[in-house]
Amino acid sequence: MAKVRAHLGREDPGTVTARLLGDPRARPNVRWAARLLARPTRDVRAILAECASFADTDRIIRERQIEGGRSSYAQFRAPLELYTFVRILRPDHVVETGVSSGVSSAHILLALKRNKEGVLHSIDRPILQRGPELGARETPVALPPGRRSGWAVPEELRTGWDLRIGPSEELLPRLVRQLPSIGLFLHDSRHTPVHLAFELATVAPRLTPGAIVLADNTAWTGRAFPRFARQIGARIIRRGKSDLVGLRVPVPASLSGGVANPAS
Repeated sequence: MAKVRAHLGREDPGTVTARLLGDPRARPNVRWAARLLARPTRDVRAILAECASFADTDRIIRERQIEGGRSSYAQFRAPLELYTFVRILRPDHVVETGVSSGVSSAHILLALKRNKEGVLHSIDRPILQRGPELGARETPVALPPGRRSGWAVPEELRTGWDLRIGPSEELLPRLVRQLPSIGLFLHDSRHTPVHLAFELATVAPRLTPGAIVLADNTAWTGRAFPRFARQIGARIIRRGKSDLVGLRVPVPASLSGGVANPAS
């Protein structure tokens, strides 16, 4: 047992956290995060070292997912990168579309809590699981019986969370009109070219210079994300070989000390 504890002590915090969440895909991609942030990898690793401080939270998330019939399911494959983005960017407002069990939401909320500032605004149009067990043809993002959007998020993180239930076609424009800025946007809702294009166009006027925009499952959304990147003059950065992509909103030279787009 002592040898096991010693081995765990040598593991990086991200690997340990991915195991706690029950999904190896959750192991952070340090280089991807550093490129999106235009920061050295050492800055990313310094933030990821904080993972040990919320190990109990990730353990609770995993337990709740097992209770809900999701035995090996972290939902969003980059929760620790989300945590890192929020910690480094320190945004006043984060917007995400798509919640399900709330893995992404929980890690954004953890970072905001540590920052002691900022608000997460989440929009979810839940899909309901049809029976007591998930059917073979049902999506794992469906809500198990008796659960609501964000059902795995611990209660202590919910204070101040702006969770809105309904279609983003109605709720997102209303939300954006209420916000002065958006420092991080995550699309993880209906994955169609038209819907992703709509969400990106809707949030675009409020995106701050240096904001990060993420979209998951882009294998299903055609050219919507590349078109948006081209429109704002940003470069797409893919997380490994997955279809989770991101970009950093360009920073004008007047705000970046003469460097419009820092090298990644």
